[in-house]
Amino acid sequence: LGDVYKRQVMKTTYFLKKSLFCLLLFASFTSISKADYPLFWQRYTADPWGIEYNGRLYLFCSHDTYNPQRGYGYFMNDITCISTDDLKNWTDHGEVFHAKDSRWGAQLTWAPCVVYHNNQFYLYYGDGNCGGIGVATSNSPIGPYIDNRDTPMVDMNTPGVQPGSGQWGMWCFDPSVWIEDDGQAFLYFGGGDPGNSRIIKLKDNLTEVEGKAIHPNTPGFFEASFVHKYKNKYYYSYAGHHFSFPANIEYVMSEHPMGPFSQPGLILPNPPINDGFNNHHSIFPFKGEYYIAYHNREVAYVKGEADKRSREYMRSVCLDHLIHNEDGTIRTVSATRDGLPQLKYINPYKRNEAETMAKGWGINTEARKSAPDNRIVSSANDGDYIKVQGVNFTKEGLSKFKAFISCGAPKGGNIEIRLESENGLLIGTLNIVPTGDWESWKTITTDVSIPNTGIFDLYFVFKGNKEDFAHIDYWEFTH
Repeated sequence: LGDVYKRQVMKTTYFLKKSLFCLLLFASFTSISKADYPLFWQRYTADPWGIEYNGRLYLFCSHDTYNPQRGYGYFMNDITCISTDDLKNWTDHGEVFHAKDSRWGAQLTWAPCVVYHNNQFYLYYGDGNCGGIGVATSNSPIGPYIDNRDTPMVDMNTPGVQPGSGQWGMWCFDPSVWIEDDGQAFLYFGGGDPGNSRIIKLKDNLTEVEGKAIHPNTPGFFEASFVHKYKNKYYYSYAGHHFSFPANIEYVMSEHPMGPFSQPGLILPNPPINDGFNNHHSIFPFKGEYYIAYHNREVAYVKGEADKRSREYMRSVCLDHLIHNEDGTIRTVSATRDGLPQLKYINPYKRNEAETMAKGWGINTEARKSAPDNRIVSSANDGDYIKVQGVNFTKEGLSKFKAFISCGAPKGGNIEIRLESENGLLIGTLNIVPTGDWESWKTITTDVSIPNTGIFDLYFVFKGNKEDFAHIDYWEFTH
């Protein structure tokens, strides 16, 4: 609260020194800028799985790719990864696993689960077409992940999976892996009916099952298995009561990872701006606090998608605090737009990767062709912008801004550098001219003027060209 208060005081002091225009701009900003959800705007993402690694929070997400030409459906065949260390600005790592990287021929990659064990990352995913669960591995959280198995790790022939119940039978997907302190791992999965939840042990290699799957007590279960442990209690949470709409995130508790489970409760009601559609979550600690990641349909709404059926397949990931009560139950989460504090501010006086942002409107990112491990901002044209939240301008006399840019378009354009909103105080303009092709990069510099030191939201607004005219690798402010 101290940091938040300090930031607001800095902002208020700054704007009181400005003209009436700036005061009106500030009033407008406070009413429109709050947005903890959605976290990510470049692409549609869902089913977020969160893990903490080396001081960063990584979210692994299904990548929704709805196309009206193809018709309605969850056509997800790769996994998007984003990460943060401040809960506001997220680095876009792109698609870290694709179904084509599955030896056994997976066609879809639904609802990832990622765990880190024995110095390796394991990414579990469901193939909704084949009715199986695969696992891919990597030495890095951002991949690449490869599935070298000749068959799914779990499918309809795995002991204990069948028979399914309900009108659709067993849905063999939505994996969740929990690893005990002694190394014993458990896989939770299933869907389609309350009788279709399953638990099975994994072998030490985490890529093979051991024994037979069992069905635990999960009243109201429909899909989206997730298990976490807190103070010697195990929490099996899932999307429940789907048949009675809307789908909520519910849970049962146990003192053993395989049950018996009891005391059903509610964790998260169906989120706002979700049309009552499905939800899928994960629960995890980050820097000593617990959080719940989930999804809604807000980006589709903001982008003007009027067809409700289309919005079902255009989801966006969200994040909120989660609190365990003293008696071991979980306090029902209220979804917030701005409920999380920024844990640290952005230092503008060093190299900052362009693909790290709080919001990317109209832009996308891609791997740089000459340096595939390096991701860049692309698809930037007139009216698009990037928002970087909480930039700490502490040095007086700031005079220069530079960015590493390529322009393969026939003509260039401008990048306006603004504070507090895409229409906010203009502090400089970067003129972009063609560099020859998209792999010809140069540092472009411009003068900037920031009247006061303080903490501000920074916007890069693309102007003057209706086609993609600027790819950005990184940026920095200097004297």
